[in-house]
Amino acid sequence: MQIKAAVINNKGEDFEIGTVELDPPKMGEVLVKMVASGICHTDMNVKNQTHRVPAPAVLGHEGSGIIEEIGPGVTEFEVGDHVVLGFASCGSCRNCLQARPYACARHAELNFGGKMEDLTSRLHRGDERLSNFFGQSSFASHSVVNARNAVKVPKDVDLALLGPLGCGLMTGAGTVFNRLQPRPGSSIGVIGAGAVGLSAVMAASIVGCNPIISIDVHENRLKLARELGATHTINASETPDLVSAIRSLTDGGAEFVIEAAGHPSLLRQAVDALAPLGTAVQLGGLPQGTEALIDSNDLRSKSKTVAGLVEGASVPRVLIPQLIEFYKAGKFSFDRLVAFYPFEAINQAGLDAHDGRVIKPVLRFS
Repeated sequence: MQIKAAVINNKGEDFEIGTVELDPPKMGEVLVKMVASGICHTDMNVKNQTHRVPAPAVLGHEGSGIIEEIGPGVTEFEVGDHVVLGFASCGSCRNCLQARPYACARHAELNFGGKMEDLTSRLHRGDERLSNFFGQSSFASHSVVNARNAVKVPKDVDLALLGPLGCGLMTGAGTVFNRLQPRPGSSIGVIGAGAVGLSAVMAASIVGCNPIISIDVHENRLKLARELGATHTINASETPDLVSAIRSLTDGGAEFVIEAAGHPSLLRQAVDALAPLGTAVQLGGLPQGTEALIDSNDLRSKSKTVAGLVEGASVPRVLIPQLIEFYKAGKFSFDRLVAFYPFEAINQAGLDAHDGRVIKPVLRFS
């Protein structure tokens, strides 16, 4: 079928919206009519080729939509179901079988390799193959996805709002709920007040962490962080010694620090700001090959832990419905992060996110 899609043709170029061909769903797949798609920092990194995906490609990995067609072998969905699309996983490796799809042995291949699980693409432009992305390529009017990627969601919530739950919001909240699992009263610092960082702040508030320290360079984002649950904020642009500032608010060191801004020097500061036995988690995306320096003696002598993590250590079909329930209860107000754009304004939306004018741009399809 012919669909409308935003194609990235070459490194650093703007998205080009045009008509492409989409193959029908194969065994275990479904066709989804897209309602909306969030723009994630990873999409922009790939667009600029700091994360390499074969071009030309259709990006997008925070999609939400309505199932239009069921492929062979799919029994858990019906036409008309509302779904949020998550990341791709193989479903058969050791980690997938242990309910750890975020650590799938084929994660890099299936999400960044440009092909679906059967090593073919569903997208074409004439005789030219277009790379799939994250098993969904949601910057398009329609998407064919493995049913395993789709999460059924209730129809009483605005479907256009829900797409970012499939990556950025799940990453921040899942890191708190699934990886760190803090007890009420635990101290936590979150470096970066974008969609990932603010989702972590809201999750920490749900758990009952105290203090919850949000760190950023934009005062408007810090104000929002306080409204969403942060007990303290630090403007890093006005704070020459970030480590001392965090320590002063946490009786000598935080139990947990999340680095969600994507800068190698910040990981070092996150680790240095930890209390003994503390854990720092790096979520911020960095170019491939980036190295970060850490004081190994401090790490050893104070029994600190440093972890990297993707997708918030989440099982999407478990966490996404939970986040929706928290939202409906007024505890996870992620709608305050969202700014809607028409699909045709994708390049402006990406620019606004890059320049800090919006936190989570979401594209609506007409």
